[in-house]
Amino acid sequence: MTAPDTGIRLALYQPDIPQNAGTLLRTAACLDVGIDIIEPCGFVFSDRHLRRAGLDYWEQARLTRHDSWPAFVAARRQAGGRMVLLSTTGDTDYREFAFHGDDVLLVGRESAGVPADVHRTVDARLCIPMALGARSLNVAVAAAMVLGEALRQTATETAAVADDPMSRRVAS
Repeated sequence: MTAPDTGIRLALYQPDIPQNAGTLLRTAACLDVGIDIIEPCGFVFSDRHLRRAGLDYWEQARLTRHDSWPAFVAARRQAGGRMVLLSTTGDTDYREFAFHGDDVLLVGRESAGVPADVHRTVDARLCIPMALGARSLNVAVAAAMVLGEALRQTATETAAVADDPMSRRVAS
């Protein structure tokens, strides 16, 4: 299935771990955010762990798969919007970044991040400040944190939330 290229999107660069990809697919579906998978993946895309983590949200996800990084870049240039990389070496605190409603939040491989050519291609490189000695967060946790801030700043709401105030859920 191919999703429309509107609104904030989440992009996974050659994901290694099917459970993280599934979790992010589920997150994107629940928040009505498009998701891009940039292949090759480090697992078979139909992996049972990916489907288990995505649960029944698999069919609701606005998913676009790209055969390669160059294919993704070409699609993004045509669609517009900025590519915003989340990286442990990012130079801007995500809380100080002004998000746009058409940004694409890009996360790298769990094992290696993204290569230098990807760093050179993106429009911004964001980091999440952490305690001294902490190396990195799980990619799904980091993506969810930054996606939440981007959605807050751009006041993006799903149609369900906009139409039904009772659909809002707060974790306790």
